[in-house]
Amino acid sequence: MNSDTRHSMHTEICHPGFRFLQHKAIESLNIEVAEYEHITTGALHYHIASEHDENVFLVAFRTMPEDSTGVAHILEHTALCGSERYPVRDPFFMMTRRSLNTFMNAFTSSDWTAYPFASQNRKDFFNLLDVYLDATFFSRLDPLDFAQEGHRVEFSEAANPDSSLVYKGVVYNEMKGAMSSPVSTLWQTLTRYLFPTTTYHYNSGGEPDCIPDLSYEELLEFYRSHYHPSNAVFMTFGNLPVEELQQRFEEQALSRFERRDETLSVDNEKRYFAPLRVEEAYALEQDDLTASTHHVIGWLLPRSIELDQLMQAHLLSRVLLDNSSSPLRAALESTDLGSAPSPLCGLEDSNREMSFMCGLEGSEPEKAAAFEQLVIDTLEKVAEEGVPQETVEAQLHQLELSQREITGDGYPFGLQLILSTMPAAIHQGNPIGVLDIDPALEKLREQIKDPAFIPGLVRRWLLDNPHRVRLTLRPDAELAARRDAAEAARLEQIKAGLSESDKQDIIDRSQALEARQQQVDDDSILPCVTLEDVPAELNLPTATELATDPLKTTWFGAGTNGLVYQQVILDLPELSEREQSLMPLYTYCLTELGCGDRDYRANQAYQSQVTGGLHAYTSLRGSVDDEQQVNAYLVMSGKALSVNSEKLTALMAETLADARFDETARIREIVAQQRARREQSITGSGHSLAMMAAGAGFSPVARLSHQTRGLAGVRFVKHLDKSLAEENMLTALSAELTALHERIRSAPRRFLLVGEEEHRDSLRQQLEQFWIGQADSRGDFVALSLPETRSAVQQLWLTSTQVSFCAKAYPTVPTGHPDAAALTVLGDYLRNGYLHRAIREKGGAYGAGAGQDNGDATFRFFSYRDPRIEGTLDDFDQALQWLATSEGDPQRLQEAILGVVSSMDKPGSPAGEAKSTYHSSLFGRTPEVRQAFRQRILSVTLDDLKRVASTWLSPEKASMAVVTSHKAADSLPAEWERIEI
Repeated sequence: MNSDTRHSMHTEICHPGFRFLQHKAIESLNIEVAEYEHITTGALHYHIASEHDENVFLVAFRTMPEDSTGVAHILEHTALCGSERYPVRDPFFMMTRRSLNTFMNAFTSSDWTAYPFASQNRKDFFNLLDVYLDATFFSRLDPLDFAQEGHRVEFSEAANPDSSLVYKGVVYNEMKGAMSSPVSTLWQTLTRYLFPTTTYHYNSGGEPDCIPDLSYEELLEFYRSHYHPSNAVFMTFGNLPVEELQQRFEEQALSRFERRDETLSVDNEKRYFAPLRVEEAYALEQDDLTASTHHVIGWLLPRSIELDQLMQAHLLSRVLLDNSSSPLRAALESTDLGSAPSPLCGLEDSNREMSFMCGLEGSEPEKAAAFEQLVIDTLEKVAEEGVPQETVEAQLHQLELSQREITGDGYPFGLQLILSTMPAAIHQGNPIGVLDIDPALEKLREQIKDPAFIPGLVRRWLLDNPHRVRLTLRPDAELAARRDAAEAARLEQIKAGLSESDKQDIIDRSQALEARQQQVDDDSILPCVTLEDVPAELNLPTATELATDPLKTTWFGAGTNGLVYQQVILDLPELSEREQSLMPLYTYCLTELGCGDRDYRANQAYQSQVTGGLHAYTSLRGSVDDEQQVNAYLVMSGKALSVNSEKLTALMAETLADARFDETARIREIVAQQRARREQSITGSGHSLAMMAAGAGFSPVARLSHQTRGLAGVRFVKHLDKSLAEENMLTALSAELTALHERIRSAPRRFLLVGEEEHRDSLRQQLEQFWIGQADSRGDFVALSLPETRSAVQQLWLTSTQVSFCAKAYPTVPTGHPDAAALTVLGDYLRNGYLHRAIREKGGAYGAGAGQDNGDATFRFFSYRDPRIEGTLDDFDQALQWLATSEGDPQRLQEAILGVVSSMDKPGSPAGEAKSTYHSSLFGRTPEVRQAFRQRILSVTLDDLKRVASTWLSPEKASMAVVTSHKAADSLPAEWERIEI
């Protein structure tokens, strides 16, 4: 599609209910963006025209809460619980399983709420569009849905008014889990002081102690005042005609509204005249509170919708903090005032006014002033002496590379583009300008020629900016208990004020909600796709083996927009258990330490100049037919603009040949940083960690994953960090890593190249130039083998959290077994048919599900941010009872199959799809094997589901693991193994 054709499509053929405002072709992204206004309501529509088959829709509303009750967040949940045209109890989750969507969700940000989805199927896209438009503009907002999703009080013993009251609600428990994270608490506390008067002062997700203050009437009023087209922004991406999209908007929603004159917006924040210094506490339930304090400094910067200032702020943040050669990050990493830079370091550009932050974790409260002085001194030095020109140019190079790269391996590419424009769209800026950053980059190229440019920004935005907050967040071992006691007292006070009629109302509402949760809705009123709409074939890229190449190189031609991707894949050698546990540290150090004559700071600076990133990781999987037989590789991966491909190839070869593990001080910093990151990940990824622990005994790869990436890995790095206080232990660790590297660098290797066809020959020649002649595998090389394992556990992993994460696992079969397909479908069938209702809706957990892991040959149940433990574990068992005793529902079966297939067919970026196809084939999951497995998925029957469940999910073989608090663990059976994280 050429630019002229797209221009005509946008300007001449839009729906008569809309007026065209502007358009722009953005060649670096191969897209064209157009802006329209709905004539009657004033709603804006931004359409990103692309040749991608994956079409994306999003409607966003400006939502600016004035308290921390979570009204916008609870409304986001409740709006999806039934609407005018679709008066069923749960259309959102029903559509997730009646669809071939590649993405479906809803987001609550600090000042907007958005409802996005994506699909590659035209029929499916318009099905979802109808449901989303009705859900957002004509939501029912049933009081019982508010009670389920938001908050309610119930008697702890159902129908017993003499029992104690408890709070329940999905969002209530979600935010209890979210605010169990110290980093979440740090962010919410900092913004409360950084923004004293605007909406960012409040927690838009909701503070658990404030959520019960929200009334149903206040929710209704917020919906009426905010969910209106005059306060909405529509965004679409893909290859569907814009006039067809707008016709659907008009027919399904906009034609029923008139324009509102009031425009909701965020005011500019009132500025401080002097810096503010505060100290607050967070809950940490452990005996040793040393080295657990967080310090962070935040500055309020100019508005985010001014593109030139936005790009200047991004450049400044990168120059100061991007890597270990950056002056501010270097100071934070090397100081003995704390263990690691804070996760909050960097630029926040989504609010109306930007903010810049830097901080330390693993510190003590009394070091706050010294931390602040370190930061100010570092910034003063930058302001006085400047930074090397090549550093500034390298970070500008990174900005350009991020603009050019076609992503889409996490969120759909179109959705990522849309979300990048949201601040400008919400705050009446120019989203098209945000996507077209080439003019701003050119302007920056001229500005950075002045050596005083970066020092001037540091002086103006940071050093001379009095709107600065220094926050110290210290641990408090008693805070959780005081908070629980306050909640209990509040509930007791509520109960004391209840009349007999009030008590009966609570019981009646609980029963009504339970009845509503049990009701079977007529889902035929919802649109759906069927198995007939599923494409016959997987769409996978085709590899080319460069047969004449002595380096065993595989090539994928892909539309990468001028980027090249390169990987070297090495067989992992035999490793001791200690070496296996050290692999995450080794792979991180491989590209973070020095190389040859460059120390680690010089090496990271050079990486930024010539690449878009260099990293290493291990990749292990059981065989297709036997999960106990393992193949294992180390992968070093890099990317660069094509003009830098030769430098990328040379750097990767040099890294493997000459990586330095003698920088012991840097190794010490990395271990401390890894410990901090791993400990912080627990409350956000507790369900994944619990599943790893539950399934660790069922296959060698599962055991190693738990040992390296799971809870056992968290404990290992924690103990390793403590041990390095002794200098001789650090020297010994350096020697271990050096010896490990010597064995890995001489392992058998192969290569993967991904890029545009015109670069293939030059990339192959560069590979031969720098890699032929490097030492290859020795004759005595022995590949990694892992002992077979089949054992179950009952474990409680104890940490500081307000909610729990439960998992139950069963040993099953690998991909090649005839039952693997049915077990894969079974996971979706149980989630849709039983687990979602029992654990999320009734139990109040934020999420729950089940699934087959064919690589580890394990079937796993899980819950996420769960107020219960024993009840949830019982629900896992009851799900299997439900399956065994129910007749089975062909419609549910089809929905489960659709869910699995849409997940398998989900597109990625061009480079991501190539890499995924290559690595799947490396482990025996060739395109032919994957296509055959997909066909088996499509052939699964209800009888298959019952058969595989009774065959493989036997209670005596089950393994259980729960991540929870000490308090919750006290009520569980003594025979459970208790492990302190």
